[in-house]
Amino acid sequence: MSLLEDLQWRGIVYQQTDEEGIQNTLEKEKISLYCGVDPTADSMHIGHLLPFLTLRRFQIEGHRPIVLVGGATGLIGDPSGKSEERKLQTLETVQHNVDCIKNQLKRIFDFENENGAIMVNNYDWAGSMDIVTFLRDYGKHVGVNYMLAKDTISSRLETGISFTEFTYTILQAMDFLHLYENHNCKMQIGGSDQWGNITTGLELIRKMAPEGSKAYGLTIPLVTKADGTKFGKTESGAIWLDSEKTSPYEFYQFWINTADADVIKYLKFFTFLSREEIEDLEKAVQEEPHLRRAQKALAEEMTRLIHGDEALEQAIKITAALFSGDIKNLTASEIKQGFKDVPSYVHSEVGELGIVDLLVAAKISPSKRQAREDVTNGAVSVNGERITELDYTLSDKDKIEGQFTVIRRGKKKYFLIKY
Repeated sequence: MSLLEDLQWRGIVYQQTDEEGIQNTLEKEKISLYCGVDPTADSMHIGHLLPFLTLRRFQIEGHRPIVLVGGATGLIGDPSGKSEERKLQTLETVQHNVDCIKNQLKRIFDFENENGAIMVNNYDWAGSMDIVTFLRDYGKHVGVNYMLAKDTISSRLETGISFTEFTYTILQAMDFLHLYENHNCKMQIGGSDQWGNITTGLELIRKMAPEGSKAYGLTIPLVTKADGTKFGKTESGAIWLDSEKTSPYEFYQFWINTADADVIKYLKFFTFLSREEIEDLEKAVQEEPHLRRAQKALAEEMTRLIHGDEALEQAIKITAALFSGDIKNLTASEIKQGFKDVPSYVHSEVGELGIVDLLVAAKISPSKRQAREDVTNGAVSVNGERITELDYTLSDKDKIEGQFTVIRRGKKKYFLIKY
């Protein structure tokens, strides 16, 4: 199966500017191609992943990926998918974001081999350009009517669009032309919302590159969930690639909680498992859905890719401990990940603390009477061990690495005591 056939089987191809031309080019030669991201935050989230993972598939087949971080375009703001103007960021903020995102992209791509990825920043060629050069050398080649026909621009005409964001598509077209001229880059890939920007780049190449120059564009579908809710969002917000924003445990949990209706699609989109492996997991979803083999494979593949083997093992360990209630074998770092969002209480006093007084002080039980009932009924656990003695006092042995104690009331209500 060819690379394009594999991409189509996975459902990754949405639009191609010249399907036959792309197929013939990929069969004849190894090309350079690029995908970009604007540093609007200091981390990418999982909504950014699919285009870059698709670019990685090209690299596995011997093509050279060019990874563009938009230090210049990030200062402007892409109007795609927006109903109003973006808030402009400072140069210092954008540069900080660029540095952070570069480190995340290094986890996805191979930068060392013969076809090692190249990382570029469009601020290097656009940042110092004067306005007259921009208007004469580039703006002259892109007609206003042509730009107004782009969905990203026409959709903003009623609500309003500044000249700054109006010119964004020319800046991105300049990127494609620059990479075509300096790195022999023959293709740009991106999300479906980037179609207008990609085709503007091709228009600039057609007009400014030597006659007969060939370049192509390919877009990827918007990732959706079967229930209609937005992919990559949870009650607590976006799923970030930065482990400080979304812990590896939370990242793992996001994927393992994928619905049966979505899991095979996500395995095709996001993992590098083979067709045979995915079809085997699809069969497991149909015949043994309770085992959740497909979800476990998806969570393991994605957590390993973004956070590494050690973080994956830690996420699995936390998951198993929470399922079994065996909390005491977790480290303080693992407690911090696994109980990030549970109610917490800071105990600052020195010495031992009676279980009944603690339940009331931490608002785990509403009153001393209820607290005593909870304890005698066996509804209270300390670090996974049931406590039934009313005179039980918490001491240093109940403090995991001197930092935390995990209290559970009932089957599922967890509380974190911090010291």
